[in-house]
Amino acid sequence: MSSTISSVDRGLPLPPGPRSWTPLGQLLPFRRDVIGFLSRLAADYGDVAYFKVGRMGVALLNHPDHVRTVLQTSNDNFVKGRPLHLAKRLLGEGLLTSEGDVHARQSRRVQPAFHAERIQAYGAVMTEYARRWSDSWNDGATVDVMREMTNLATAIAGRTMFHWDLDSAVAKGIGGALSDAMSLFSRASLPFAELLLKLPLPRTRRFYRAKAHLDDVIYRLVHERRQSGAGLDRGDLLSMLLSAHDPGGNGAMTDQQVRDEALTLFLTALDTTSLALTWTWYVLSREPAVESSLHAELDRVLSGTVPTMDDVERLPYTRMVFLEAMRLYPPIYAIAREAVDAFPIGGYLVPAGTLVLLSPYVMHRDPRYYPEPDRFDPARWEAGAAVRRPRFTYFPFGGGPRGCIGQSYAMQEAILVLATLAGRWRMRLSPGHRVSFQPLINLRPRYGMRMVLERRHP
Repeated sequence: MSSTISSVDRGLPLPPGPRSWTPLGQLLPFRRDVIGFLSRLAADYGDVAYFKVGRMGVALLNHPDHVRTVLQTSNDNFVKGRPLHLAKRLLGEGLLTSEGDVHARQSRRVQPAFHAERIQAYGAVMTEYARRWSDSWNDGATVDVMREMTNLATAIAGRTMFHWDLDSAVAKGIGGALSDAMSLFSRASLPFAELLLKLPLPRTRRFYRAKAHLDDVIYRLVHERRQSGAGLDRGDLLSMLLSAHDPGGNGAMTDQQVRDEALTLFLTALDTTSLALTWTWYVLSREPAVESSLHAELDRVLSGTVPTMDDVERLPYTRMVFLEAMRLYPPIYAIAREAVDAFPIGGYLVPAGTLVLLSPYVMHRDPRYYPEPDRFDPARWEAGAAVRRPRFTYFPFGGGPRGCIGQSYAMQEAILVLATLAGRWRMRLSPGHRVSFQPLINLRPRYGMRMVLERRHP
């Protein structure tokens, strides 16, 4: 226990929570329905709850002050949780998985790639690819919108990050490899997940084949760029990574560091944005009044044209719709940290080594901060209403020193894609299609999102 814990704090009780006398603890209910389990835990035990998964202690914190403690004010007492330790098998020491000085150094190096001017320069690529997708759709067709948004986000990320063309052989082969690589995260909560990666199981073999393919593609690209001159700026993120230097004096990145950061940023950019857009289309199909207001703004501002960066600030309702969709369906539904030392919080003492969970999904539906929390209401994001809520009642991109470095990229892409496609199309859930959660490392629809396209004429 940390020497900074006072004698008074040492006498604090363990947080309340469900108890189990089996060696598995709460593993089965946690694995069976993690979203429902965490929601019930907060409802039954309050802002601090504790349970066991196997031998591992887990604490759920569900108060904005507690979230701030973990992500911001005492962030040095928390390291990446077990799911992201497992993710190192794929992502290496990128920004998502690295710790301490390594993370700080890499953050300084990568930050210039996300300066406002650079992000704005990507806007034309985002709308151009969204327009291509729109032109390829047919009125009355049924499509899997999750697959469409994933492919679109992959194309945009490929172009803005690696200067890949949509039709290149590299771009076409990357999607399947990413899907197989992401299967790793379905095992993250299993106590023996590391062991599974040592066994010659079919899914494990697919994972390692996918990782080898991604490594080959990125290392080959890095080698080609270095051969042609790392200073050659093609306007993409890879150019920035190859020319980046640490202001602290640690020099340029190695090939391994470039690979880790490039793959991390590529994967997080396409997966988070595509899922957020998928859930946005779903909720719009269920909210005709909101959809009508969205279309009215797009018709008034754009008059049937493709949006530009200058239009983003003129589309406040479009932004509010997306923010509200991420409130109800945050792609990052839980953030895990491991406590280095024991710490007091909310009148309880959480032991060292505890896996601490912060759940945007649970917090975003807390009626203390969001009246009628299950109701979709973009007006929650009008300036006055948003300011009145505590800072960490909404954290779809995390927060503090380890908040998502690509947040501005993701928000810009989402608004431009949403405006481009919603200006020309409505989407209706395909009759009989079942929508339920598949919470892997991100919140996915288990059966995809089959929707019928309806052309609209602004």
